Amino acid sequence: MQRQFEDVLLGSIELFCLAAELESFTLAATAASVTPAAVSRSVARLEARLNVRLFVRTTRQIRLTDAGRRYFEQCRQALSLLTDAEREATGQQTTPTGVLRISMPTPYGHYRVLPLLADFRARYPGVTVEAHLSNRNIDFAEEGFDLAIRGRAPSDSGLIARKIEDAELVVVASPAYLRSAGKLETPDDLINHDCIQYARPSTGRNLLWVFNQKRKETEMMTHGGCGSSGDVLSGVTLARHGAGIFQTYRFIVDKDIADGTLKELLIPYGGCSRPFVLIYPHARHLSSRVRSFVDFLMERLGS
Repeated sequence: MQRQFEDVLLGSIELFCLAAELESFTLAATAASVTPAAVSRSVARLEARLNVRLFVRTTRQIRLTDAGRRYFEQCRQALSLLTDAEREATGQQTTPTGVLRISMPTPYGHYRVLPLLADFRARYPGVTVEAHLSNRNIDFAEEGFDLAIRGRAPSDSGLIARKIEDAELVVVASPAYLRSAGKLETPDDLINHDCIQYARPSTGRNLLWVFNQKRKETEMMTHGGCGSSGDVLSGVTLARHGAGIFQTYRFIVDKDIADGTLKELLIPYGGCSRPFVLIYPHARHLSSRVRSFVDFLMERLGS
């Protein structure tokens, strides 16, 4: 195989990543025990090779350009994989280390994953976790994420998807709303109720509600005077304050149901669920920190 990278170039990439992380040529030089001029030459060498500008430089600071940010995220991942491969080859990779970046939906992060991170770090103290909570789709290559959790498997064949669990759905409302509400014995009665709407971020369309009827799942369109998008927790907040009825995940409202803040409705028609899926890129060599987190999450949440 023909060589594409010289030793000098790999060293330049390491110094570039240090400068990007520390936002300073001087601090990068100190960390690497070289001169600031050496760091500057390394970055200039990379910019000439790529024919792009990696940093915006002022007298007081440096800042990555958009191209520089994308290049940095991918270089950081590549260097991390090289480090892991070297440690594993020499028998030194006994404990996972490095930065783990994971993207997850807001409700699943708050109620399922974030409460587990202290335990994960107690088991693997060498791993630094950066959790990004968002309901939008992310680009692994451009944004530098190691893992993502989403509500459906991706169509991209370059990604691995493992189902973590099927999260049960429940229908709830506050006692205050129910005191003045009409009859609610079957899903068909919802037509006479205020049903809080939630619009899927990817499409802008309101989510259909799901019920078990005649031993099969059926979807139903509902209507109401309040709706939200971007964060499903907003619908739960509306329900808590009497704005109407809402269908959401049981793990979000378990405590509310237990303490009486919300009441579970239409129980005979419940039991439906939606999946949550762990997604990560295909790789011949999966870094030990990613592999450890995948195993940990499946152990704690996997169904």
